[in-house]
Amino acid sequence: MKNIEVEVRAFITKEQYDALFKRFGNASNEDEQVTYYFNGPVDLRIQQNRSYSKIWLKKGALHSDAREEVEVHVAREDFGKLEALFRALGYEIAIKWFRTRNEFTYDGATVTLDYTKGYGYILELEKIVNAESDVEKTKRELIEKMRSLGITPTPKEEFDRAYAAYKQNWRALVGEHSQAI
Repeated sequence: MKNIEVEVRAFITKEQYDALFKRFGNASNEDEQVTYYFNGPVDLRIQQNRSYSKIWLKKGALHSDAREEVEVHVAREDFGKLEALFRALGYEIAIKWFRTRNEFTYDGATVTLDYTKGYGYILELEKIVNAESDVEKTKRELIEKMRSLGITPTPKEEFDRAYAAYKQNWRALVGEHSQAI
């Protein structure tokens, strides 16, 4: 069975972030995440959060509305081993990403309010579906939910531009933050 993540996202202001946080109340999950994106032909990452570390592959183009995901969880303290493994295989780190994530449930969707150092504030609404035939309908539902929150989804092209700028400048943007948590 496939796990296809369908998501809509928007860059938001700090004020919108604070208002949405207040609206949703207590997060069902609060997390600090460090993610390393690797150079290569696919979207391959490793991540360490407060609970575990993982290898994470997202099939398809970056910032697509729906992509199949494959995750393998390992012990939190094995993050350094994952990095060493991929570096030994010839992968180089393209980006280091430092994010605070707050997760909520809203009208049957997973909502995340993110702050990524050097990148900004983002609202994401997502659902996991098991069939390609459910993707478009689910995407439309998520767009409507986001609009009901007073937020317009940000076009993929804008995310692509912001990601390219971050990729080029991430070392300067994150400053002293360069290691796992």
